[in-house]
Amino acid sequence: MASSTFNKSIILFMLVLVSLCQAQQSASKPKALLLPVSKDPSTVQYITRLNIGTPSVPKTLVVDLGGRYTWIDCAKGYKSSTYKPGNCGSAPCSLADSDICGKCLSAPKPGCTTKNSTCNLNPENTVSGPVGFGELAMDKISIQSTDGSKPGPLNSVHDFIFSCATDMLIIDFARGAKGMLGLGRNPVGLPTQLASAFGGGFRRKFAICLPSQPKANGVIFFGDSPYIFHQIDNKSMTTDISKLPRLAYTKLYINPVSTAGASRKGEKSTEYFVGVNSILVDQKPIRINSTLLSINNRGFGGVKISTVNPYTVLESSIYSSLVKAFEEAYFPGWNESRVKPVKPFKDCYTATVRTSLGVAVPDLSFVFEDNVKWDIYGANSMVEISFDVHCLGFLDGGSNPRTSIVIGAHQLEDNLLQFDLAANKLAFTETLLWEGIRCSNFKF
Repeated sequence: MASSTFNKSIILFMLVLVSLCQAQQSASKPKALLLPVSKDPSTVQYITRLNIGTPSVPKTLVVDLGGRYTWIDCAKGYKSSTYKPGNCGSAPCSLADSDICGKCLSAPKPGCTTKNSTCNLNPENTVSGPVGFGELAMDKISIQSTDGSKPGPLNSVHDFIFSCATDMLIIDFARGAKGMLGLGRNPVGLPTQLASAFGGGFRRKFAICLPSQPKANGVIFFGDSPYIFHQIDNKSMTTDISKLPRLAYTKLYINPVSTAGASRKGEKSTEYFVGVNSILVDQKPIRINSTLLSINNRGFGGVKISTVNPYTVLESSIYSSLVKAFEEAYFPGWNESRVKPVKPFKDCYTATVRTSLGVAVPDLSFVFEDNVKWDIYGANSMVEISFDVHCLGFLDGGSNPRTSIVIGAHQLEDNLLQFDLAANKLAFTETLLWEGIRCSNFKF
């Protein structure tokens, strides 16, 4: 095991040197880069556009926070003069931990190379579940730099590692999406590849700010950057979110067992887990079997954050306890009532009183270590069905889910979350509505 770790370190060092030589900047090396992210209203998926290939073509991709690597449908219409397959035994194949080799019997093309044996990966559609089989590929990508307040010049990285997939893997995606952008904790995840390519002051860190409204861009930042947003009602007034006093921190955990649909023995999960000690409703703890909040030796349990799950999913006993406490706090003093459920939600209510933080309901909180709290208000706890009907935006995940709590995208909207991979730390803001800001208030 020690020898394998040493060999991977040498490979990563070599790839960093190559990437540093091949990274092309418009001026100096960037300290931060960004991608826009938008919400698809029909699928409630978060999508971005990555410029890839020569000539550069924007590919629409579903954002997968915990995805092992980026994968793209190469079966139709992928043409690029800078495309390269990953030859078996090469440094990129070793870095991606792929030792499966194969040839394609059809004419050579991206995703199907005959000249040499190429190493293969298992791209996964984490929206609907299917796992595919595709070669490791490399091509040029271009991403805009930023000073934290607006987009800057494009910066390019050659030999960006991703996986080719077929169109059979694109099931239940937002219209036009051709793959998934993998932001997971992996040597070939996008955040680590960018940090390796630009080196120096480019930190292995990224932040997501998901928009709550369709047709409005939120933003994903890469590297170390201020996060400067304008006010909802006054574009001349700006706030650097990285300086907010209510920015809180908690530890990130690694699940020692892979949570991917197809994995190798001993492979760790690339998803982002956090340590939740309790859940509060109206500032009072609910009843929870605390063993569910820890990851056991088979990789079950615990709490992770996801952009693929549209709503937070709770193990059944946790879900029942949350709903019971919510209704006990909601009905007596709020003069509201339960109404007919609306799929996929079980618990829907009349809700007519609105505040600057969304519909007026009892607050919910995740409590992390050292009593660090993430308070969730109506804008993130409830889903509007009509003007006077809202549903609790939490789903019942059954009695034995792989992960006990999956904090979903609706609960992340208009919150900024910063993932520091080097320090194993998550920073989060709670809702930016406190500051009169939405994630769509970055200047694109």
